[in-house]
Amino acid sequence: MDRKSLFSVFFFGCLGGLSRYELVSLFPGQTTTLLINLVGCFLLALITYYIIERQVSAGWLSTGLGTGFVGAFTTFSSFCNDLDQAFINHSYLSGSLYLLLSILGGYLAAWLGYLLAGQLTARKGVTK
Repeated sequence: MDRKSLFSVFFFGCLGGLSRYELVSLFPGQTTTLLINLVGCFLLALITYYIIERQVSAGWLSTGLGTGFVGAFTTFSSFCNDLDQAFINHSYLSGSLYLLLSILGGYLAAWLGYLLAGQLTARKGVTK
């Protein structure tokens, strides 16, 4: 990986991590983690299917946005911790619902990001 891409991942990773930190500070709880991860699924699909596949920006920018920002913005560890806490506290229904919403919601959010990328591509007349 070249230096420009490494700096881009670092820079956008800092922005993604700070964004997540601020949101969780303002709105603590597993609902915020769920929403952050769903937004991350949407953004990663949008970035992947519009920016990266259509090559409408420099590679270093795509790497920074996808790997850096979205990678730092989303949080698998908080998801696992929230899920563990629900089951440790015998909140089986809420834990199962959290898991189901995370999985199905993630697929739905990614699909919506993919659809939006297609719409943006069609409007701009960008082809692969």
